[in-house]
Amino acid sequence: MKSYRSIYLEIYSLKNLALAWRKARKGKTRKQYVKEFEIGLFENLLEIQKELEKNIYFPKPLKHFILRDPKTRRISKSEFRDRIVHHALCNIIEPLFEKSFIYDSCANRKKKGSIKAIERLSTFKRKITNNLTSRGYCIKADIKHYFQEVDRTILFSILKRKINCECTLNLIKKILDNFEGVKGMPLGNLTSQFFANVYLNELDKFIKHKLKAKYYIRYVDDFILLHKSKKQLTSWKLKICIFLKEKLSLELHPDKSKIINFSKGVDFVGFRNFYYYRLLRKRNRKSMKNKNDILSTLKCGVSIG
Repeated sequence: MKSYRSIYLEIYSLKNLALAWRKARKGKTRKQYVKEFEIGLFENLLEIQKELEKNIYFPKPLKHFILRDPKTRRISKSEFRDRIVHHALCNIIEPLFEKSFIYDSCANRKKKGSIKAIERLSTFKRKITNNLTSRGYCIKADIKHYFQEVDRTILFSILKRKINCECTLNLIKKILDNFEGVKGMPLGNLTSQFFANVYLNELDKFIKHKLKAKYYIRYVDDFILLHKSKKQLTSWKLKICIFLKEKLSLELHPDKSKIINFSKGVDFVGFRNFYYYRLLRKRNRKSMKNKNDILSTLKCGVSIG
C-alpha cells in the first residue's frame, strides 16, 4: 500500500489553516466563541501554525453534554481552535484515504449521504429480486456501541499503513488521546467521523473482497447486505462476526442485527423499506428541517406515512 511522507507541512500551511477556519465557522458565525477568535484572526491562525510547526500543539480538554434526539447520546465538543486543527488535518489526509474507500460507504463523504444510500438500496433490491418478482433477504446490522468501542491502538495501526509521516502521526495521536480511556472516540468531532470510516473500511474490504458480496451498503456503523439466499446470508453473518471480533475488537448489536425478508420491511438510514415503497420513520420526521427537505425527499420517491 502506498504511504505518504512530508504531508505535515501542508497541514500547517497558512493557506490550509485559513481554509480550515472557513469550514469550522460555517453555520456558526453568530457564535460568541467564533466572534472572539476572529477579533484577532490572523494572529490566532499564526499562533496555531507556530504550535503545529514546533510540535507544541495540544488540544484543549473536551466539553461534554447530553443530547436527546430521541436517543440519548453523549456529545463531546472541542474548542473552536481545535476544530480548525481537525479540519486542517482532514483537508490533507482525507483525500489520501478516499481512494481506498468502497463506492457504497455513504456517510460523511462528498456526493454521498443517506438519500444516496437509499437509492443504492433500491437498485440492489431490484437486482436480488429479479425486479421485485421473487423473494429477497438482507442482513440489516449495526455495531454495538460503535464509537465507544473503537480500539484506538488498532485504528492508529491502520492509519500508519497509509501515513508515513511522524509529525502527522503524532498530531493524530494527540487528537485521539484527548478522549478518556483506551477505547472510543468522541461523538461530535470531525476527526471522529473521518476515522469512523477509516476503521470500518477494513470491514468493507472484507465483505467486498473476501466474501465477494456484491450488494452491500454502509452508513457509519449501520450496514445492509443483500442476497437472494437466506442460507448465504447466514454464513456471511457468522464470518462477519468473527472478523469484527478478531480484527477490529467489535461486535454486532444482538438486537439490531438480523436476517430479514424484504416483504416485512427493513429499517435503514431513517426509512422503513418495503418491496414497492418506503416510509419515513416517525422519529425522523422531526429532523426534517423545513418543507424544502420534505419536497426534495419526495422527489426521490419516498412515501411519508
